[in-house]
Amino acid sequence: MIELININKRYRTSAGTKVVLNNVNATFPKGKSVGILGLNGSGKSTLIRIIGDAEPPNSGRVVSQGKISWPLGYTGGFQSNLTARENARFVARIYGANTQYIEEFTREFAELGEYFDVPLRAYSAGMRSRFAFSVSLACNFDYYLVDEALETGDARYREKFRLAFQERSASASVILVSHNEQTIRRNCDMAAILHDGNLDVYDDLKEALKFYSYLQTRKAA
Repeated sequence: MIELININKRYRTSAGTKVVLNNVNATFPKGKSVGILGLNGSGKSTLIRIIGDAEPPNSGRVVSQGKISWPLGYTGGFQSNLTARENARFVARIYGANTQYIEEFTREFAELGEYFDVPLRAYSAGMRSRFAFSVSLACNFDYYLVDEALETGDARYREKFRLAFQERSASASVILVSHNEQTIRRNCDMAAILHDGNLDVYDDLKEALKFYSYLQTRKAA
């Protein structure tokens, strides 16, 4: 279970203060995969970073049972002066995992070739994301956080990642941010919609998609 308790998040902008999360309370049950939907700029990526402890809220807390991944594809937690191999070993030590397994899985899955022993600062954005996806999948988490990662990369790598992720998610829960309704339908049991600082959780996926469609129509009007 992941529980959000009185989560508040706001940013200062040139136009004033933007409230992203307004005293949000929600529960994501164990064994259920949840899709997070919201219009552009609603704060979906911020929310998933807070759940993954990659960004702090202004107030409130996240309570969880089990190991939560960082957002798949998120590269902010890696050391750019270290190589992919060194970063993979560091991740393994943090999570108490088998260092050799994490290193070898990441090396093979990322397909970086000789760049696996080059510092991440020399990588393109795509290479950094590929490394981040690979080392995430190397670890066995109880919850996988995904921020649009399933639509990243070329077609061949997307399919490779999708199949591996499907295997992992068969025994874990997923919290997935995506603009693609088909991706949500294919991977999620329920959904939460972020709008105007509020997070509404729906047990019925169809009802959630119906409300999201309404929000899209209202914005376009």
